[in-house]
Amino acid sequence: MSDADVAVAGAGRRARGGGGSARRAERTAVSLETAKFIQRNIPNFEILNEEALQIIEWNAETVLEEIGVNFVENPEALKRWKDAGADVQGERVRIPRGLARALCATAPSTFTQHARNPERNVEIGGRNLVLAPVYGPPFVRDMEGGRRYATIEDFRNFVKLGYMSKWLHHSGGTVCEPTDIAVNKRHLDMLLAHMTLSDKPFMGSVTEPSRAEDSVEMSKILFGSDFVDQNTVMTSLININSPLTFDGIMMGALEVYARANQAAIVSPFIVGGAMAPVTVAGTLTQVLAEVLAGVAYSQLIRKGAPVIFGAFVTSIDMNSGAPTFGTPEAAHITYGAGQLARRLNLPYRSGGSFCGSKLPDAQAAYETANSLNMALLAGVNFMLHACGWLEGGLVSSYEKFVMDADQLGTLHHLAQGIIMDQNGQGMDAIREVGPGGHYLGCEHTQANFKSAFWRSDLLDYKPFETWAEEGARDTMQLANERVKKQLNDYQQPALDQGIRDALEDYVARTKASMPDAFI
Repeated sequence: MSDADVAVAGAGRRARGGGGSARRAERTAVSLETAKFIQRNIPNFEILNEEALQIIEWNAETVLEEIGVNFVENPEALKRWKDAGADVQGERVRIPRGLARALCATAPSTFTQHARNPERNVEIGGRNLVLAPVYGPPFVRDMEGGRRYATIEDFRNFVKLGYMSKWLHHSGGTVCEPTDIAVNKRHLDMLLAHMTLSDKPFMGSVTEPSRAEDSVEMSKILFGSDFVDQNTVMTSLININSPLTFDGIMMGALEVYARANQAAIVSPFIVGGAMAPVTVAGTLTQVLAEVLAGVAYSQLIRKGAPVIFGAFVTSIDMNSGAPTFGTPEAAHITYGAGQLARRLNLPYRSGGSFCGSKLPDAQAAYETANSLNMALLAGVNFMLHACGWLEGGLVSSYEKFVMDADQLGTLHHLAQGIIMDQNGQGMDAIREVGPGGHYLGCEHTQANFKSAFWRSDLLDYKPFETWAEEGARDTMQLANERVKKQLNDYQQPALDQGIRDALEDYVARTKASMPDAFI
């Protein structure tokens, strides 16, 4: 299910014949099409056998029962756990074996996140994969401006690029941190950008419980109060302070969203060797213990609240202390966590366009390709950071955003699997061509050539001579040109003027109610 193509006439390259000119015009026309979320027709890669899974599950519940987790600066959470049957001593919560798992059983295995354009609704869970852009960097980078602090103009640009990207299903959340807006007010501008500059699903604010409340209230203006009360229209990212610590701010935001029946990703933030053991099995044990406690707590707030099993895990360079990405160990953990999530019958969040490179170069490409393909095979249902991530998550890169977004098309095609219907078998073509012929002009090729092979909208496949004549551009230059074209071609989706006015009024009134704060 995708939107109809919208074509806008423009100046084309010099024609070399009517058919070729028409095809080039088709490829370069403005398109506001968004592909439907991925539905996998390929198997998940399962790296752990039954014995290993049972050991990790037993050890995780041992951690909860014997060691426990801390719920800091949140006396209400401690009371809820005590009433549920946990052993609470100070801020330490020890959860009896089986209790967390029983509480998790009320969380839904799949749910719909609604967009203001119903054709862009996404189904999170099951065999589905929803792709969302980078989240959280304080810096941005492009070819002209280099590395710099992000502004609200950058934020709006990334929302526009996400809206224009065919293979992205979701507008995301903090696609970059707009540092020119006060900390206590910037969430309002970010939400307004997602709600007005795109009609794809979006994420709510989690940096303070009151900001989560603002997210819910603004969503009620956008969708209508009754609709929000009865449907999920936001997903939020609730990070756990690994190891084994749940802070009051993040848990306060989780409480807001769970009460409102809005989705939350409960996600340990782990750099292996620093926030978890250096071994894969040890890290998986801690990930599962933390997720069990976090998801269980969401169900103490509201049974049936939608929640996602999150796993953000990287390894560490033991010489520099810097996080590393695209590594075999991260892959092992991502595969294993997917199996654990499926055994809990929960949607799974992991993966992304992870890399540690400072530029969108070969290192970035290798590490990103490893991370994206790993996430597809791991059975991820919601992939945050699917495009734009650079420098270990410190930077949102304009060029890498469109490079990654282009390559997300390969995930869609890989997930289709091998089509085995009559057309897919190709027997008519083999009969028509016979020995010694070629397939270029046969009826089967003519009927299928437009859709048979995935085609990049960015990478250069021209002959050397043509490539040289056109300026011998490398991939970053091509990406820079595509960024400019997409921003130039951007067309804002229609929104009822009354709703727009009400959103802008809410933002203005809320900002005026408090002084600026920059910490």
